[in-house]
Amino acid sequence: QVQLVESGGGLVQAGGSLRLSCAASGRTFSSYTMGWFRQAPGKERKFVAAISRSGGSTYYADSVKGRFTISRDNAKNSVYLQMSSLKSEDTAVYFCAAHPGPIGIASMTRMSYDYWGQGTQVTVSS
Repeated sequence: QVQLVESGGGLVQAGGSLRLSCAASGRTFSSYTMGWFRQAPGKERKFVAAISRSGGSTYYADSVKGRFTISRDNAKNSVYLQMSSLKSEDTAVYFCAAHPGPIGIASMTRMSYDYWGQGTQVTVSS
């Protein structure tokens, strides 16, 4: 069982930066591939980024490549999402999630993830 709690969301101007954090409970954090997803009002929850168990491999959605960076600190049971050059279309609730499999194409799919946080709101004003 893994419990996830996101933080760091807020209101930021277009072009600005924000860093999201996700704190995980449990002793087995390092055995999970971690991901970030986002959901805009009235839209489906979509993949943003994923990071392997060791942190050595990452996947990104095309819409955030070059602007967002996912990282993790297994000693602190935490995963992060550094967001830069934010755009109004980045406005959404951001969720972190965990799945027990290795990183791969499946890591870009919601159904692969067993555990989810409650989400944190990010609003980008233009």
